[in-house]
Amino acid sequence: MSGSAIRHRDVSSFKLRRGRSIYAPTPSTTFGPKACLKKVPASQIMHVTDPSSQLLTWKVNALSVLVIKKIYDESVIEPFKALVTYLSKEKNLVIFVEAGVQKEESILNDDHFTSIRNKMKTFKEGDDITDKIDFIVCLGGDGTLLYASSLFQEGSVPPVMAFSLGSLGFLTPFEFDNYQDSINAVLKGNSSVTLRSRLNSHIYTDDNIPNNNHNYDHDSIFGTEHKLPDPPNLKVKFQVLNEVVIDRGPSPYLSNLDLYLDNRHITTVQGDGLIISTPTGSTAYAAAAGASMIHPNVPAIMITPICPHSLSFRPIIIPAGVELKIMVPPDARHTAWVSHDGRSRQEIHKGWAVRITTSIYPVACVCRRDQISDWFDSLAECLHWNVRQRQKGFTKTCAINNGKSESESD
Repeated sequence: MSGSAIRHRDVSSFKLRRGRSIYAPTPSTTFGPKACLKKVPASQIMHVTDPSSQLLTWKVNALSVLVIKKIYDESVIEPFKALVTYLSKEKNLVIFVEAGVQKEESILNDDHFTSIRNKMKTFKEGDDITDKIDFIVCLGGDGTLLYASSLFQEGSVPPVMAFSLGSLGFLTPFEFDNYQDSINAVLKGNSSVTLRSRLNSHIYTDDNIPNNNHNYDHDSIFGTEHKLPDPPNLKVKFQVLNEVVIDRGPSPYLSNLDLYLDNRHITTVQGDGLIISTPTGSTAYAAAAGASMIHPNVPAIMITPICPHSLSFRPIIIPAGVELKIMVPPDARHTAWVSHDGRSRQEIHKGWAVRITTSIYPVACVCRRDQISDWFDSLAECLHWNVRQRQKGFTKTCAINNGKSESESD
């Protein structure tokens, strides 16, 4: 990440908050007196670090910050001005904002804000700002975080700190009232982060899909990236934080989609469509379609049908490392449509294919407390998960005695 890195807590010098790893314990490799797992070469062993030990640190001091604010909302203007003024005057950070922000009437007409406004650097959507931003601050709801993720399509995403100033705020754990203390804590380092996985979505105009993972060669696993050229049949590519949705669009007919997993045909989807989501997206559209909600530290991909024409077609969770392919078969009655985090809607024709894999570039979201507490706080506060009036206990006059009340036993 630009200007920052994720380091892991040194167990010898830090007291772990949790008594055990978020991940399950390493299973035994022996089964009974004679059976065991076959040994594999060391090069094929992946060592997984406990997510609860992931802390944000800075290789050098942060020098720039991208501030994304919710648009068309006057209530965010004053918090935006206060934050930008503090970051510029007190922290001496270079401020990046969208070009349209400087043109907003509430900002243009504020003479006290002129000196700060003139210092801000601007960009337009589509500009490559990957190497210019050290960290991101979002002011708004979940949409601001999704938009921030969409700005970084080709490489790593700077760490994101999200303040809840929107409608829902499931992904925005920080309150703005104490923004200065929160900013200072992040800039000092050692803040817990949740690595929210993203999905690569590539749309091809035929079934001739190159056999390379994430459009990078194998050396990218070891930190040396060699980007391969895009094939001529690649129509659209996008990285999403929530989900890829493939639906029937304006067609009155059922969607007819062939679903493949690692080039093996799994099933044919007949219904309104299909949602392919990350664990982060499992609490969004997928949850409304009846899927389970997955903690963002679980490495998985969720497949959720939209109004399937089969009562037995239930949502499924698959490993994050597989490759999905969704095709519109030649005998389908109509085309289908694809959207990425609710944006970049694209029609896919008969014979076209969508390849979906887990991206190597997650979004590092700074936690207000830790990975577990923040998620369950959001479930309770935003989705009112399992909120109901507690069942009342029995009174003494209705105490149960051998399955009967005291009045009945008399």
